[in-house]
Amino acid sequence: MNTPDYQELYDRACERKGGKAAVEAMLPKVASKKQLTALGSDRYLAEFTRKVFQSGFVWRVVDKKWDHFEEEFWGFDIKRLLMMPDDMLERKASNPAIIRNHNKVKTILTNAAMIADTERREAKSFGAFIANWPEDDVIGLWLYLKKQGSRLGGNTGPYALRTLGVDTFLLTADVEGCLRNHGVIDSGITSQRALRATQTFFNELRDQSGRNLSALSRIVSFGYGQNRAGITGS
Repeated sequence: MNTPDYQELYDRACERKGGKAAVEAMLPKVASKKQLTALGSDRYLAEFTRKVFQSGFVWRVVDKKWDHFEEEFWGFDIKRLLMMPDDMLERKASNPAIIRNHNKVKTILTNAAMIADTERREAKSFGAFIANWPEDDVIGLWLYLKKQGSRLGGNTGPYALRTLGVDTFLLTADVEGCLRNHGVIDSGITSQRALRATQTFFNELRDQSGRNLSALSRIVSFGYGQNRAGITGS
């Protein structure tokens, strides 16, 4: 295994993206623990739902209809949603103002229950639960969402977390390509072995650079694949 160090990856990103200033301008921002804690559980559920519907679908269509989702599901008020009878859910799933995918609509209640159960078990808000998850085990949070929630496996949960400002790397095609090229992983990308090797890789980069996982993920992606100047990565 020929694992690249941070400086090698950063220099390659700068070379391919047009320099240091260009790279720095395209790095993602992360939220503070205070901001994540203060974010309402309804916003976590809303973003999980948005990413579930965007998965395998045209994102701009979901975004165009999103105001109707917010209205139809009461701003993703978890307590209100969990009191909703099944026949009402059926009616809402048939509303043409939203995307009529009954299986995906059902994830709203399942994920609402996951958030409520987490808050009850942990005796803290879901935002505090997310904010205080160990920074060196982000894949553990991915696996928690996959196991306890609905349709939050693969890249869906991680993309939702990144959008919410949670510090996480992403396993995009470019990142995966880099990891395979350098022998960091040699098995299925979602296997426990690959996930833990990837976590270790990014933890080591963080120790070398002092940068967060989100920035490192994008820097890695910039140096691999079909990237060109001006195009952001993972």
